[in-house]
Amino acid sequence: MENIFSKLRNLDAYPKVNEDFYSRTLSGGIITLVSSLAILLLFFSEFRLYLHTVTETKLLVDTSRGETLRINFDVTFPAMPCTLLSVDAMDISGEQHLDIKHDIIKKRINSHGDVIESRQDGIGAPKIEKPLQRHGGRLEHNETYCGSCFGAEQSDDDCCNSCEEVQEAYRRKGWAMTNVDLIDQCKREGFFQRIKDEDGEGCNIHGSLEVNRVAGNFHFAPGKSFHQTNIFLDDLLGFQKDSYNISHRINRLAFGEYFPGVVNPLDGAQWIHETSNGMYQYFIKVVPTIYTDIRGRTVHSNQYSVTQHFKNLEFIHPNSHPGVFFFYDFSPIKVTFKEEHISFLHFITNICAVIGGIFTVAGIIDSFVYHGQRKIKKKIEIGKFR
Repeated sequence: MENIFSKLRNLDAYPKVNEDFYSRTLSGGIITLVSSLAILLLFFSEFRLYLHTVTETKLLVDTSRGETLRINFDVTFPAMPCTLLSVDAMDISGEQHLDIKHDIIKKRINSHGDVIESRQDGIGAPKIEKPLQRHGGRLEHNETYCGSCFGAEQSDDDCCNSCEEVQEAYRRKGWAMTNVDLIDQCKREGFFQRIKDEDGEGCNIHGSLEVNRVAGNFHFAPGKSFHQTNIFLDDLLGFQKDSYNISHRINRLAFGEYFPGVVNPLDGAQWIHETSNGMYQYFIKVVPTIYTDIRGRTVHSNQYSVTQHFKNLEFIHPNSHPGVFFFYDFSPIKVTFKEEHISFLHFITNICAVIGGIFTVAGIIDSFVYHGQRKIKKKIEIGKFR
């Protein structure tokens, strides 16, 4: 057994020196103090990095299919009345959503930007006071109301009991409503009067759209859109102006949920109307993004980049109409962000590297200083140092 212990002693890479043979110097004390402070500083630096989360980024091919996309928007039109403003969406699959009202709030604003009224989009309930029947007479107490669609009925049983239903019937036919003041339902609901009352006002419109995850577009335009020969036009409702001021400010535009670090480049973007009429277009490339935080919570969202272009309607196709258009397409690449901590073993490795490295370097410096001082001292003693 003693022989084994003796062999183990011979393997000792750290031979001990008797304290009687230690030689302590002033330079050694200074180097020890500086190196200890450096070790302490680097230790706290590494510890802070260990506690801090780091984000790992990866690029993958997007293989998701059959999903929907939520578009959240908040746009202010300082010179466009709310009653005139409509929202439409369509995509390359052929799906169309015209004059969208669901999940959309409009706020009437004055010239100073103060809110006058906030309401869910829509005209509201009709005022039934002896309305005009489809057969031409007035509603009596013992009759069921069935309003006329003014020639836009698709069958003999069709009824249009509100201004909105008349407009929808006209849109299905592809007709423009140029006589709103003569439509009984619109007169009763005060639709034409509302437009007159809102003259000179602006509108803040915010809400969300649920669309297919394919290329498409949505736009804000004056008038109610309708579809005719595969071209989307605007029914300007018989109160067309020579020009529409489409000045706008995009307070927020996001494709999906918020996640830490996301940057929406159109947030706060503003454009001021300078010409008589125009079509402002934004071309957006949407990048699918997955964000996983340190607790493992995953957010499926999107980032986007954008370019923009303005068309002066005086020099383009006469069927084009003013508005703000957002054309979006999807990138085939998906970005993933994952928050994580540095592993404990990596932290320990760094601490050992800091301590061992500084002590090694400090030992080399101390040895160089110590032996340098001894040589200089010897030369001084024999008178060879000048």
